Amino acid sequence: MTALGFLYPGHSGEDDYPRIEQLLGSDIRVDLVHTDMAEDVLRVDALRALGSPERLADGMERLRLSGAETVVWACTSGSFVHGWDGAQDQVRSLAMMAGMPASSTSFAFVHAAREIGVRRVAVGTTYPEEVAALFTDFLRAGGLEVVATRSSGIVTAAEAGGWGEEEVLTLARSADVADAEAVLLPDTALRTVAHLGLLEKSLSKPVLTANQVTVWEALRLADRRVNAPELGTLFTREPIVQA
Repeated sequence: MTALGFLYPGHSGEDDYPRIEQLLGSDIRVDLVHTDMAEDVLRVDALRALGSPERLADGMERLRLSGAETVVWACTSGSFVHGWDGAQDQVRSLAMMAGMPASSTSFAFVHAAREIGVRRVAVGTTYPEEVAALFTDFLRAGGLEVVATRSSGIVTAAEAGGWGEEEVLTLARSADVADAEAVLLPDTALRTVAHLGLLEKSLSKPVLTANQVTVWEALRLADRRVNAPELGTLFTREPIVQA
């Protein structure tokens, strides 16, 4: 049994995680601990506070009891708002608290893109433009070329969590451009796992979504590879060997 740990802020799209657990198979367990959200607003200062050491430490104390072997901070915006270096410091601090390998959803996107061998990406975000720009900056710092960005201007995770298949598909299509080798949907509040097959069929290219890459990242840290076609290209492709 491989036990994967996740720190997830608030309550929006968290039901993606038991869905993923079911698709992965019986020897993988997904343990989710909710961290505190003092304010549900997609504003830079609030997002920086969301991933504060105090909040992560409180969540880690509860997650440690689960027996998790790896831990991922399951909040894209709560990591990339610190910039590449700040997000690395955040992950290092989390690993020290946890005593186990750690990462965040922001780094998961960069690692997942490398895994499937794509460099040019389009980004479809629920975020306001200011927050979306910080995510594209983060991706570029990770070596990806962002060829298009779509901002939806949503200001709360709760609103993103209320989106269904039609809204998610519209966002992905509006973000996509011909030059993009993959489309990224970065909000962990957005429920996307049930729509991955439709998204990739509609766009005819890989689609990487926040909760999908978050669980893949936890598996990567645990040195596990799982073939799960329902979870998209990321869970079916052979890894790319980096030169």
